[in-house]
Amino acid sequence: MVTIADVAQKAGVSISTVSYVMSGKRTISQETRDRVESAIDALGFSPHAGARSLASRATNVIGLQAPLRSGVDVHVIMQVVTGVVTRARTQGYDILLLASDDAKALQRAARGSMVDALLVMDVESDDPRIATLTDLPHPSVLIGLPAGRRALPCVDFDFEAAGWLAVDRLVALGHRDLALIGSPPEVMARHTSYADRLARGFLAACEANDVSGTIHPCPSTPEAAQTVDRVVSEHPSATGFLVHNEGALPHAAARLAVHGGDRFDTVALCPEDVAATVPGLADSISVPAEAIGAAATDMLCEMLAGSPRQAVRLLPPHLASATKP
Repeated sequence: MVTIADVAQKAGVSISTVSYVMSGKRTISQETRDRVESAIDALGFSPHAGARSLASRATNVIGLQAPLRSGVDVHVIMQVVTGVVTRARTQGYDILLLASDDAKALQRAARGSMVDALLVMDVESDDPRIATLTDLPHPSVLIGLPAGRRALPCVDFDFEAAGWLAVDRLVALGHRDLALIGSPPEVMARHTSYADRLARGFLAACEANDVSGTIHPCPSTPEAAQTVDRVVSEHPSATGFLVHNEGALPHAAARLAVHGGDRFDTVALCPEDVAATVPGLADSISVPAEAIGAAATDMLCEMLAGSPRQAVRLLPPHLASATKP
């Protein structure tokens, strides 16, 4: 049987250092922590039942990994975080925010007994963090929907259905050539889950409606106007537009109005408060960011309370026009 002494010997540290790494009771250098964790993994060390019980005492803390990667919409991220924090407080939990995007941060939080469970944001279609999470004993929920078989519970907005809803709305307005002005290029290049799913729904709906559809990455800056200029130039028959890029929306909408006037219609996919600031939209589909965070927290707290884990929960999209009096 592998013992803590074996781990200490392999890592080249004292037994007490191994204990501190596992308990999180003292600050240990990252280099030493990495050596100890590597030794634990290599040897397959598992502490005895008494030690596990001590180390697994409830912290009443949920770890939330919200990486601020290039191209992410910080406003939407913070709305999700607000939903998580607000709902966690009502359930008696505090939040430990992890701003890095690597799996080691999740391992440190879990193995250091800093958290009872983990929420992970900005999920990619093929996310390398999933393998780490499935190996940890802590409950975890993804805020996002990876492709293929899903080894972990997931909560998100149904972006694929939103793509269908937007296309159906634009087709109902009489448009036969549509364009999606989407997330920044780096977000699409990472195959961030929501961007992939929206594109999939948009293209599938265009095919089902027998209309043309193209997808265009767009920076979340005033340079969005140049993207619109290029799209209009390269696709002169396009008259219906879906914009999913909060930072780009005011610039894109203004530029589309210049090019098309009454011939163009634009549907925005964004938080409701953002859509309210942009004039001339034909319609909007609200991204309920706070509700997403709250729903993910509810699912995680239910798992912590012993309820069977759910597989996937997607919040459905709604057109703003359908809710107006």
